[in-house]
Amino acid sequence: MASIDTNNGNDGKKGKPQRKVLRVDFTPMVDMNMLLITFFMFCTTLSIPQVMDIAMPADTTEKDKITGSKSVTVILGENDKMYYYEGLPDYEDYTSLKETTSLGVREMLLTRNAANFNKISELKRMRHKKEISDEQFKQQLKDVYRSKDGINVLIKPTKDSNYKNLVDILDEMQICGVDKYAIVEMEDADKFLMENLISKGSLTAMADF
Repeated sequence: MASIDTNNGNDGKKGKPQRKVLRVDFTPMVDMNMLLITFFMFCTTLSIPQVMDIAMPADTTEKDKITGSKSVTVILGENDKMYYYEGLPDYEDYTSLKETTSLGVREMLLTRNAANFNKISELKRMRHKKEISDEQFKQQLKDVYRSKDGINVLIKPTKDSNYKNLVDILDEMQICGVDKYAIVEMEDADKFLMENLISKGSLTAMADF
């Protein structure tokens, strides 16, 4: 706050201008500066980027080894659309490729990965209740991921997808407790499945996939 002191010792003397002394109290400014510093420190903490480890497949035929009843292939399409098929693709049945959204993929993954998801949820509950330590939680979580009850997910982005689609599907891997997943390139067979789904199975001529 500011105050003006008009008492300059010239009281009673007429004709002489009064000199005013302006005093500014900077104490409120100190409080404001502290609030601003705290605010910017808090915002800086929130803006720290989050990092997620992604296991990329090696230049081998590893993707051919995980196909089967325990595998799911998710294709990221245009306009935030997602497609998936379970197990091996059926090129004769265009409905084997399902069109969905990230929520639809989550529902499918929770169903397919129900065994591991339930085990992970139980471990989180036990850790929250202090029934197991953090070290025990981590070790038992690794055992769950090593079990044969889990599924393998192949993620295939198209040229029409965006980074948001990729981040969304990676989030679904964490939410659904899927530990075995990899990002691979689209193949001609996958493009045929998408085109055949869009055309409602009108594509009969197919290359030898």
